[in-house]
Amino acid sequence: MTNITETTTYELQAHPAVQGGTTQPVAFVHLNEEGKYVDGTTIEELLRVSATHLKQLNDKFPCRENSIAITKIQEAHMWLNERTRDREQRDVEGKHEA
Repeated sequence: MTNITETTTYELQAHPAVQGGTTQPVAFVHLNEEGKYVDGTTIEELLRVSATHLKQLNDKFPCRENSIAITKIQEAHMWLNERTRDREQRDVEGKHEA
């Protein structure tokens, strides 16, 4: 992983087994200096993708470690949703405020 733009854009490495592997960019949604959203994904979406992919792999190659990882990814997603609910209740969601 290479950080391209501080906290918003990353290049993810291809699997080492892939000959001539490329990188995949990932950009996160964020507020720019003018307070407008710049298109991108969210941590929550990456967690959903990771959990879904790992579940599919675990269906084919089940193991305890995969199951634990799925649970932890789901837990991380739950805590981020809890953070969002809290920020919404305090009317600071989508703002540069703590």
